[in-house]
Amino acid sequence: MALHMNTAVFSILAVCLLATSGASLGMWSVAKTQRRRIVTLQQDVLVRDREIGHLVASRLPAAVEAAHGRGVPLPSVLSPHLLESPFGRDLEAVIKVFSAFVATAQEHADRAAQASLAAAMKALQGLANEQQRAISAMQERHDHPDVLQGLLEVDHMNAQIGRRAQAIAVLSGSWPGRQRDSSPILAVVRGATSRIRDYRRVHIRGQADLAVVSRAVEPTVLAVAELLDNAARHSQPDTPIEVSLQSAHNGVSIVIDDCGVGMLDDEMQQAATLLSGERHVDVARLGDPPAFGHAVVGRLAARYGFHAYADSASPFGGLRTVIFLPSAVLIPVAPSSAPTSVPAAPPQRENPPPSAMSQASARPSAAPTATSPDGLPQRRRRRSAAEHTGAADSEAPRNPAVRSARQDAATLGAFQRGSRAGRAVSPPQIDVLSADGGSDDTEREPQ
Repeated sequence: MALHMNTAVFSILAVCLLATSGASLGMWSVAKTQRRRIVTLQQDVLVRDREIGHLVASRLPAAVEAAHGRGVPLPSVLSPHLLESPFGRDLEAVIKVFSAFVATAQEHADRAAQASLAAAMKALQGLANEQQRAISAMQERHDHPDVLQGLLEVDHMNAQIGRRAQAIAVLSGSWPGRQRDSSPILAVVRGATSRIRDYRRVHIRGQADLAVVSRAVEPTVLAVAELLDNAARHSQPDTPIEVSLQSAHNGVSIVIDDCGVGMLDDEMQQAATLLSGERHVDVARLGDPPAFGHAVVGRLAARYGFHAYADSASPFGGLRTVIFLPSAVLIPVAPSSAPTSVPAAPPQRENPPPSAMSQASARPSAAPTATSPDGLPQRRRRRSAAEHTGAADSEAPRNPAVRSARQDAATLGAFQRGSRAGRAVSPPQIDVLSADGGSDDTEREPQ
């Protein structure tokens, strides 16, 4: 009996031991699985933490740069397998929303900056026009060569200020601001040359018997002036700037060559992009200080139907830029507006310039009479104004090809006054391309 009892007890204990062992093995297996899951989750958390850090440190800044148009590639995720998970899809959604937000903010900032610049440049253009009218009035009142020389220099500097304000206004969305008559291409190039500082360095070659249509005259003048100014700034002061006019069956090219250092490949690519006018350019993206020239030319070319290019194949080792005027913006030259190599005489006005007065006074005229000691009338010889002028200029070189600055100032002043008097009675033709910004400028966009 006792033996049977012991056997039963041992059997029960064995069963309990086996059950306990099985339960222990099951718990150990579950614990092992949980530990593996915990390790996997910890690794997933580390991967996601790295992705969030990569998002903040690399991907979002790259999205900002891309929104600014700087061509920075957007990095991808560090762990591509996350793209199939909700977490990875959420990361991509964050990038898209952030990029859209940055682009919208950039667009609003661009509009605000352009509006501010346009308003500021409009005020500056108005001041430049007022100053030019004041200079013109002073040129009408003064005939002294030294005064005229100084006024002409101030007038030229004021024209450069007006051109810079005009260019920035165009880049800000405004139109050039002047309505011109159709003008010969040579007159357009000369007008552009008069608006840059180093105009003496520009050599113009060639002739084209075509004129630029009215709506494209001022944009072409401004575009050529910007390219000439760029060529002058990036070349030695004692080197020439060659401008040639080349006619083709479908238009005319204005080719500008300088003797500068040229451009690198990436700079040339950027210049070509700006000159094409195909992409909107923000003023804030033009560098510090901003380089407006190529961007302004591209904006004008895209708006008014001509084309601009840049090439490093200049025969002088510098940069070659080309403005191509297609036949759509050209018309035949009117006989009265065709430029000649001999300057036209200034129109007559009520108060002729000093040179005209001296020539008139040199003619025989009645002189005051007096009586001799014997009571007979005696004619006294009057010194003509020409003799006074000759005495004052006796120290000048006798070679007519050598002219002093005073003589140039007197001649230019007389010509400018005569030109303004002529403009008062007839519509401007070639002279409308001069650098002055008087009240004859209209305030409407040409159609």
